[in-house]
Amino acid sequence: MRNALRSKVVLAALVAVAGTMSFAQNGEATYKAKCQSCHGAAGTPSPAIAKMLGVKPTSDPYMQKLTLDQVESAVKNGKGKMHPVTGLTDEQIKEVAAYFKTLK
Repeated sequence: MRNALRSKVVLAALVAVAGTMSFAQNGEATYKAKCQSCHGAAGTPSPAIAKMLGVKPTSDPYMQKLTLDQVESAVKNGKGKMHPVTGLTDEQIKEVAAYFKTLK
């Protein structure tokens, strides 16, 4: 009985981790396609983009404080000089926002 319960717990943990990894991979692909040109591959914009558009690195305290909902809203609706990102489903927006929050 204990082994069966232990097996189920391990299986549930593996499924949860696999789902998270897939979520991050999808968000990463979308980020590379739609966001990287301004925000940089690792969340640090080039100095020229940072100066011209006011893009802050993800390490900036302001960016660190953004909630997932705020990032999703910026992607969907735009914010400041950032225009809305077009051509994304709601699921893709959630995935790219979650990936963006992993960048430090």
